[in-house]
Amino acid sequence: MASPDISNQNDVLRTVDGVPLKVALATASRRARIRAFLLVVPLLVFILLTFAVPIGQMLSRSFTDDKFSANMVELGKWFDANGKAAPDEAAYAALAADLKTAAEERSAGNIGTRINYEIPGTRSLFTSAARKAKALEAPYQESILALDKEWARPDLWAAMRSASAAATLNFYQAALDRQIGADGEFEAGPENTQIYVKLFIRTFVMSIVITGLCLLLGFPIAHLLAVLPLRHASLLMILVLLPFWTSLLVRTTSWMVLLQSQGVINDLLVWAHIVSDDGRLEMMYNQLGTIIAMTHILLPFMILPLYSVMKTIPPSYARAARSLGATSWTTFRRIYLPQTVSGIGAGGILCFILAVGYYITPALVGGADGTLISNQIAFHMQKSLNWSLAAALAGMLLVAVLILYWAYDRIIGIDNMKLG
Repeated sequence: MASPDISNQNDVLRTVDGVPLKVALATASRRARIRAFLLVVPLLVFILLTFAVPIGQMLSRSFTDDKFSANMVELGKWFDANGKAAPDEAAYAALAADLKTAAEERSAGNIGTRINYEIPGTRSLFTSAARKAKALEAPYQESILALDKEWARPDLWAAMRSASAAATLNFYQAALDRQIGADGEFEAGPENTQIYVKLFIRTFVMSIVITGLCLLLGFPIAHLLAVLPLRHASLLMILVLLPFWTSLLVRTTSWMVLLQSQGVINDLLVWAHIVSDDGRLEMMYNQLGTIIAMTHILLPFMILPLYSVMKTIPPSYARAARSLGATSWTTFRRIYLPQTVSGIGAGGILCFILAVGYYITPALVGGADGTLISNQIAFHMQKSLNWSLAAALAGMLLVAVLILYWAYDRIIGIDNMKLG
């Protein structure tokens, strides 16, 4: 008996038009991915143009500044040839040539500003010398020193040597409270000028305190939202979301009214004889005012992630634990709390990252003791116009936040983050 022909069973499955099914499925999948990508292209372009590119350009300023190197060409050549050698007649001749060029191109202000970042008070030295540069003659060392003896300062020449290269880490050194010494090496600055490291420490410490307070206040509220009947939970949720419908400036100003020495809170304390009229509490323009106002502002960012997690925890788990003899504290500690870790982590990292970068509230209620590193960044952007130092401070803050984000991913996992 002849065996059956099974060649048709080994044939590749094909579509109606004869294309192998596997190829047709791959083509359809590829087209779907292309269509999905084209849908997000406008958003991607928007993010690149308004977020990624500006941040990249700003951060590039933290390690590049060519205001000196681009205008002091002859002096730069002398530095390249002589390294850290003491300035001689050739060095002063190169300086005189560059000052004359700066006077013609009116760039002395930019040159002086660059050195002023390293040695405050030296901008006028360059602008004044540039105005008198035409009168400079050999021997140039005597001519320049006759203009001002400050030109002989070793730390000034060390700063010019450092600034002769467009790429530099000087601004990161300055952000760590270090300055150029007379020998051209970076060293710790005077105690009364070391502010940035202290500001970073204050920023992170206060952010941790604010995040902890948000957790302590937000955890019971989120739990109440999760266990209340829907009608009452909706009303409470409106109260939680109400701050989002109010301007941040209005909320901060309201806290200024409440916390000031002659404000509502102090008046109530005096009326209740808790404090005397002469002993009113100082809750404004200090760290306490910043912590109170920012805790109120960031509290919803803690409540919402916690609520989204707690809502999914079945109440039967707690009842089962109690039926097996567990106390309320044991049930909370071993059954309920571990299931809220993802919400605690999400709310904690959200509140912390927002706190370290906050600007308006510390600026209004913080005063000298309650301001954060973001206020110093804004100062250099708006007042001193030292954008490179501002970019260095912002870059260090960004790296610290990214490290925190990485630690969160390692400990809890980004996939477990629930924001509401």
